[in-house]
Amino acid sequence: MLLTVSTVLDSRANVEHFVRSNLAMGIDHMVVFLDGPGAPGQREVRDWLETVPQVTAVPCDRSWWNGERPRSLNVRQRANANIVASILADQPWATWVFHLDGDEVFAGDRAVLETVPQETGAVWLTPLEAVSQLEPQGWPTRFKRLLEPDDLHLLEVLGMLSEPANRDYFHGHVKGKSGVRPSSGLRLTLHEAVHPDGQVAPRAEDPALAVLHYDAISGEEFIRKWTAMLGAGPAQYRQNRATVADALRALVGKDLSPEAARRYLLRIYETTTQDDVATLDELGLLVHRDPTQGTHRPEPLSAEQQGVLADGLARMAREPKRHFSIAAHAPRPPEPAPRWWERAGRRRDRDRG
Repeated sequence: MLLTVSTVLDSRANVEHFVRSNLAMGIDHMVVFLDGPGAPGQREVRDWLETVPQVTAVPCDRSWWNGERPRSLNVRQRANANIVASILADQPWATWVFHLDGDEVFAGDRAVLETVPQETGAVWLTPLEAVSQLEPQGWPTRFKRLLEPDDLHLLEVLGMLSEPANRDYFHGHVKGKSGVRPSSGLRLTLHEAVHPDGQVAPRAEDPALAVLHYDAISGEEFIRKWTAMLGAGPAQYRQNRATVADALRALVGKDLSPEAARRYLLRIYETTTQDDVATLDELGLLVHRDPTQGTHRPEPLSAEQQGVLADGLARMAREPKRHFSIAAHAPRPPEPAPRWWERAGRRRDRDRG
């Protein structure tokens, strides 16, 4: 079985899309930690989650943290993910556990996962980022993929990027997400699989293993997401996102009318996040994914499997959790960019295939 772990604070509509999409795209069971169970609208979210047999909802209230709730959202996320991985370590039916955010959907080929050698304890999901439009019609089905240097240079020359880098092209993360075999003893950070000492672990990679990231898909979602993130406690952002966070903190700290604040928030959205979808589409840089067309229909856990998970969570609720929040000691070294003739050869190979 494939499982996900997530720590979320979101609307019921977004949570429903998140859950239904992941289950349709290949996930068998989801453990959803509710980061603010007492916040407005979260009782409704929890009530709905409890109607889905393929979901285990865990309210992260004071009793879950034993009065020691970490201030950092990143710490809470890592702790919750590794608690689940630890509970399932001796359960052979739990083959992979993925750490996903509430705006991410698994988009991997299960048949490819089955070919990963048993001795390989981690896999990587390459990111596909949903395009962002001010007022989209429904959930987007066009996604940006990581680009090679030639296309990045093209977008830079066209004035669409400030530098030829995927970190400038993507508004969200470019690190993708990871999954681990619980039996491997590996742990999860926000993006990496690591050993218990924090050293980054080797991982299997394949183009057929991906994660869909719905990062601020509209102007309204940009405002909602960043407002929630700024209120969730300290978090680490890469440089360009940290700049946006600083700007938004400065803006919300000013004594502006709601109308003026909204106008400036949307202006920040338009200058930092909105995509030129027509151009990207015409250049052939977008891929199509529609989770509503997913055909996976997972069976609920058996009574025995449910008992293992419920008993483990009840046991962990009584224990300190900070030691589960393992951070990577060092970032994964970047892979050198292939030289242009190597890229050309790879494209010729793809064309022949």
